[in-house]
Amino acid sequence: MTTRKTVSLALQGGGTYGAFTWGVLDRLLDEEHLVIDSLTGSSAGAINSVVTADGYAYGGGRRGAQAALRRFWTTLGQVSLMSPLQRSPVDRLTGRWDMGNTPAYHLMEMMGAIIGPVTNVPLTINPLKQFLSTMINFERVRGCEEFELFIGATNVRTGTGKIFRRRELDVQKVVASACLPTVFAGVQIDGELYWDGSYVANPPLFPLLERPARDVIVVQINPIARTELPRSQADIANRSNEIAFNIAFVREISALLHHQDLADEERAARMAGTPTRLHLISGLDELSGLGFSSKFNSELPFLEKLHGLGAQAAEAWLREHGSDLGKRSTLDPARIFTADKVLEQEASSACHV
Repeated sequence: MTTRKTVSLALQGGGTYGAFTWGVLDRLLDEEHLVIDSLTGSSAGAINSVVTADGYAYGGGRRGAQAALRRFWTTLGQVSLMSPLQRSPVDRLTGRWDMGNTPAYHLMEMMGAIIGPVTNVPLTINPLKQFLSTMINFERVRGCEEFELFIGATNVRTGTGKIFRRRELDVQKVVASACLPTVFAGVQIDGELYWDGSYVANPPLFPLLERPARDVIVVQINPIARTELPRSQADIANRSNEIAFNIAFVREISALLHHQDLADEERAARMAGTPTRLHLISGLDELSGLGFSSKFNSELPFLEKLHGLGAQAAEAWLREHGSDLGKRSTLDPARIFTADKVLEQEASSACHV
């Protein structure tokens, strides 16, 4: 009989690369012995978290969560058929997933520069709100007591992070967590303006200190290093966001690793909720070889490809490290702190994407 193991899942944001996380979640939910204590995330990580909770609370448990995730991402891919943001014929012929050669991508860049995303005009209103309202029952999410949720957003005025918990979640708070200020107007909540939570925490890890699960699995989809340099203004903005989001990630991982090394036993005892075993399921080997604009690509074939890559990554991690849960950390700090090593690994795998 397999021993049940309790874990927390920390999900990064990264646009439609969140479909990779869908694949990871899909595979992990197949493991009946893995008990999810909590999910935390910003942006796409926040969306995957609430979709998982919605499906789980609907009465379907693990299978319900898997069905909800598939329904969400599949519907997104179907809706994208009506979007002006489509790959160019050249990119389709060459098998590239980039959106940088489509006029709509550059129009989005131009309008953001001319109008300014803080202006509440139609071109800067986030279409995600209506989509999430249609796809997710937030009353069910708030009532899902099987696990806790922590959703991150960035307070524009104070520059600090805000964590929204399961019982207070609604569509406005999730849209705030996924609001890129270079594209969409900020989101007002209780008189404060909020942007994408990834600027402060990608994903939020410190809320997990209060949870009983001692194993935290981070799903990484935001590229640290890139094999190519950005050339257009939109690509520069995207890369700037990636760097900012990774600074937040590295900061939180560094702090948690420091907690593991605490020599003061009394202090360590007071921090009994601190997750002392960190694990990483990374998509960087596959995702970093994609173009900057590909994270705006919501075509169903692309989303399904990312799902497959995520499921494979989770399968490989379970095979190699699944037995380490409850025993030791498996996160390799070099994967996060050493850019040269990351570049070497990503360059060797980029040609396979």
